[in-house]
Amino acid sequence: MSQATVPQRKDIPPEFTWNAESLFASTEAWRAEHAGIAADLSMLSRFRGRLSEGPAGVAEALETLDTFRARLTRLFTYALMAHSVDTTDQTAAALFGEAQSLMGQVMAAGAFIEPELLAIGQPTLDQWSAETPRLRAYRHYLADLFRKQEHVRSAEVEELLGLLADPFSGAARTEEMLTSADFQFKPAISASGEALPVTQGTLSKILASPDREARRTAWEHYTDEYLAHKHTLASTLGTSLKQSVFNMRARKHASTLAATLFEFNIPESVFHNLVETFRKHLPTWHRYWRIRRKMLGVETLHPYDIWAPLTESKPVVPYTQAVDWICEGLTPLGADYTRRLRKGCQADRWVDVYPNAGKTAGAFSCGGLGAPPFILMSYNDDLFSMSTLAHELGHSMHTLLASEHQPPVYAGYSLFAAEVASNFHQAMVRAYLFERHTDPAFQINLVEEAMSNFHRYFFIMPTLARFELETHRRAERGQSLTADDLNSLMADLFSEAYGGEVHVDRERVGITWATFGHLYVDYYVYQYATGISGANALAGRILSGAPGAAEDYLGFLKAGSSLYPLDALRQAGVDLTTPEPVEAAFDVLSGIVDRLEAKAGEMKRL
Repeated sequence: MSQATVPQRKDIPPEFTWNAESLFASTEAWRAEHAGIAADLSMLSRFRGRLSEGPAGVAEALETLDTFRARLTRLFTYALMAHSVDTTDQTAAALFGEAQSLMGQVMAAGAFIEPELLAIGQPTLDQWSAETPRLRAYRHYLADLFRKQEHVRSAEVEELLGLLADPFSGAARTEEMLTSADFQFKPAISASGEALPVTQGTLSKILASPDREARRTAWEHYTDEYLAHKHTLASTLGTSLKQSVFNMRARKHASTLAATLFEFNIPESVFHNLVETFRKHLPTWHRYWRIRRKMLGVETLHPYDIWAPLTESKPVVPYTQAVDWICEGLTPLGADYTRRLRKGCQADRWVDVYPNAGKTAGAFSCGGLGAPPFILMSYNDDLFSMSTLAHELGHSMHTLLASEHQPPVYAGYSLFAAEVASNFHQAMVRAYLFERHTDPAFQINLVEEAMSNFHRYFFIMPTLARFELETHRRAERGQSLTADDLNSLMADLFSEAYGGEVHVDRERVGITWATFGHLYVDYYVYQYATGISGANALAGRILSGAPGAAEDYLGFLKAGSSLYPLDALRQAGVDLTTPEPVEAAFDVLSGIVDRLEAKAGEMKRL
């Protein structure tokens, strides 16, 4: 696909688009199911005030709620994908808004269940679970409910909190519509004067170009558009932070960090261990920046040089080749695993592959509970895109196996667990390619892919985690957060992280926070760094031939949320309650930098 053109949505060949028809044959069919769910909500109200009558009623109420969640997952997946592939499509935008509204209604309709279960008491529910087969599957759910007991409010308050889910999503929706649908970036200008369109889907390809002028202008024009709207973006993020503080106080937690991590039984020390270990190992990054600057032959390294190619030849990796390499790298997980992955990428059309005008930024996987695990991305025929595809397929296979091996109540999983599965795929495929392709130039290209992955998840994300913690603390104290406050904080954190090895344009680097919609999900970003740590530890077990390592990893995927994420990971072979996996991941990173230095020496690039 030419870099100079960004096709319209209608011009993308159907075989490279997600299989919407596998969920709903038409918008009309979607609307019929939407109306059906809304009409059926009264099925839940018949249980209100009656759960104490006996175990059969409890089991039926929980099963009914699970059925609504499954139906809602299919509905929401369709709306999310339709909206995300073309944010200018007003019909799709309307569906997405209606799906979010209905989600809030479902949450509100079932809000009485947990307060009534708590009123019954744990001893009685334990007895009912032991005696009633239909309730046995809910034992972990019920134990977790009583763990959270002091933070569950009355039925009336829980209903209100459920109803707030839709309006509280408004800040994130506004940010997404502004940046993906309304932003019009000035084109980048190549060294030869060619105008290159900059969109959320094309930016990464330009930043990986050997043309430094194209990289510079793309990065500057991209960040300048965000800077032009910095006050609006600061307002939307500030609103999201206030909502987080509201939820923290409504549920009587001491802090937003405590509230968020409590949900999945993760100690706050896990967050702080990550940040402290990251800061301790910043010299590894500083060393990498120095090597990169020398290899590029530039006097000053700028942020737009971070993805610049270090060799003259860049492997072209068509989508079909990427699927082949990913499957070959994941061979240790078994033929059935790779067969299903390949079928999903090709015949089943899980992936919406290529960029198009109006497509939202980044990549994600969504689905489960009867909805295929669809993937949105903007594939650019290179190793970086292959890596992104591998990452999202890690999520998709996690979703597939968890939903197949767990009852609906445990078919989902936490973000903490999710980012292990995604980064695991990347680690396995990278190791396979390092072993199979020994040409120094190809090895350097692989190092660049690896460093891009680590840069995003082990440099950018921990830095954003520090930003997120501080902004939440300021919001908890009632301090204002202007655009200039946010930019200054972000620029200070990156200045420390770059350690003088990368030039910091304080305005453009400072607006980095606005380019990450992840910040609208509380304490999301740190989990990328714990995820890449856990992933490399688990991949290392398999690659080193540890007995049962592949089976342990598949067991982790199949567990869904039937275990707390830290417990599921311990069973798979990694303990993220300690700093050791993060330290080990920095050892992996240091080894990749060593490899780069050695290969550059072979090619006389240093």
